[in-house]
Parts: sequence; structure tokens; C-alpha cells
Amino acid sequence: MTKVQRLKPMTRTVRKAIFPVAGLGTRFLPATKSVPKEIMTLVDRPLIQYAIDECRAAGIEEFIFVTARGKSALEDYFDSAPALEAELRSKGKTKLLDILEDTNMPSGAIAYIRQQRALGLGHAVWCARRLIGNEPFAVVLPDDVIAAEKPCLQQMVEAYQETGGNMVAAMEVPPENVSSYGVLDYSREDGNRVTVSGMVEKPKADEAPSNLAVIGRYILTPRIMYNLSKMKEGAGGEIQLTDAIADEILGEGVHGLRFEGRRYDCGSKAGFLQATVAFGLARKELRDELAGFLEELNIADIAAQ
Repeated sequence: MTKVQRLKPMTRTVRKAIFPVAGLGTRFLPATKSVPKEIMTLVDRPLIQYAIDECRAAGIEEFIFVTARGKSALEDYFDSAPALEAELRSKGKTKLLDILEDTNMPSGAIAYIRQQRALGLGHAVWCARRLIGNEPFAVVLPDDVIAAEKPCLQQMVEAYQETGGNMVAAMEVPPENVSSYGVLDYSREDGNRVTVSGMVEKPKADEAPSNLAVIGRYILTPRIMYNLSKMKEGAGGEIQLTDAIADEILGEGVHGLRFEGRRYDCGSKAGFLQATVAFGLARKELRDELAGFLEELNIADIAAQ
């Protein structure tokens, strides 16, 4: 870790985001045998596109993907497709061209780094340390898709302008589900923000300090990279991002933001299906047909009983 990386950030402008996308997506096999989970489509856009759009709305300019072997389709997705674009242009399909334009990334805006060993989320974030330097940065987990009038990361960036330090997105979960999350202990509430006094990764239900869980959005200071460089093993024998953030509670501080919006866990089959239905119903051109189909299913289910 260099001396520059130990310094406090000189700005609260968040320009960079890390996307840890090296996972195998085993819960979606056999689909993910050849297709990265992040490319799986929610209605007509892949999960990663929702994450990118959210980051763009928050002012992110540089996108860092921590990948692994077998993720080349993810890289190709953000490349231009000259043959396809020429075909659409020749047929006058300008609306489709506009849609494609949103998937292209300008040269130099996106970078790919390999995580050669699966040592945990904290390790994946640490792999991007040389591209972060002395700046605050966001971490976005594409599995967590959030439907919100104002994108979740934008809400966090605005709150971060006031608090500084480190910030995590948080939501209340049923107490019986806390063992699936990092959970916050907090000492003070200020509207939708809390001051974090402790963090526990995947606690047992009877040992959790609260039911306020961390979900996949973070704004972090460069100090986090220094903490991760210690390679301290946490829950599950992995290098946990939660542990590195907890180390800053008495340092630069940690805040939790109860974001406005609904989160869908698209890392699970049930969550992915729920998101597909919800996002489908939100689309005007799909709403009536899909709602009618769901109503028919409901009627048929009642009749069967």
C-alpha cells in the first residue's frame, strides 16, 4: 500500500465505481455455464445495465469491473457492434439505435481487472486498489436491483456530500433473515441516516444488533483499501468488505442510509422472478398483457382449490 493511498481524500466527488462481478453464479446453473449472471436479462436489459444506469445518474464517470475467467461476454456487451448498428441504420430503426447507444461505453471509461482467486467480496474490491488512488469510490453489486424514483446511488451521493466518511445503503429485513446480511448497530438517527457504531457480518438471529441490513451499495474512502490490504479473514474464511468498513467506525466514520425504493435480490431465482414481474408491470407497453396473464393465473389457482 503506497503512502498516497493512506491519505484522506481531498474531495467528496465520487467519480469511480467498482463492480465485483467475478462470481460463478452457481445458483443459476445451467444458464450461467456459458452466460455470466450479470448479463442475464431483466425484461430486456441485463442486470449490469441497470447498475450502470444507476451509476451514471449519480455522476459516476469511471467504471471498474473485477472479473474472472469466463466473463468475456460481459466485456463484449459494453463494446460497440458496428455490423448490428449498420444493419439497424440501413433499415431506419433509429429507436433501436438509441437503445444500443446506451450500452456503449466511451474509450477509457471502463476497465477490467481479474480476481484470480475467489477470496471474498473484500478481496475483489481490493483488486481494484491501483485504479482508485486517493479518491472516494462507490461499490455496486449488480445482484441488488433497486427500483426507485431517484436512483439509490444518487440518494447516497447526495447524503455523502453532507456526511463524508463511509456510507452504506441499508434496509430493514425480517429478523429471521439477518444471517444472510451484514447488519448495522447504530447509535444515532438523523432522518433516513444513521451513525454506525458497529457492523456484524451474517450474525445469528439472536446475536444481531438490529435488523438493519447492508445491501449492495457503498461509498467508501481510500482508507478502506488500506484496511483490506491486511487480508484479515472474516466470516466464512473470506476477506469481508464489512470488516474493512467496520475498522473505520472510530476513524473516518460510517453512516447508513435508509434509501427510498424497493430492492430485489436478483442473486436468487425467486428474487429474479419477482423483479421480472415488477419491472414488466412498470412498462406501459407490457403492463396490460402481463397483468391480464397474472390475473388468469390467480383465477385458475383459486378454481383449482
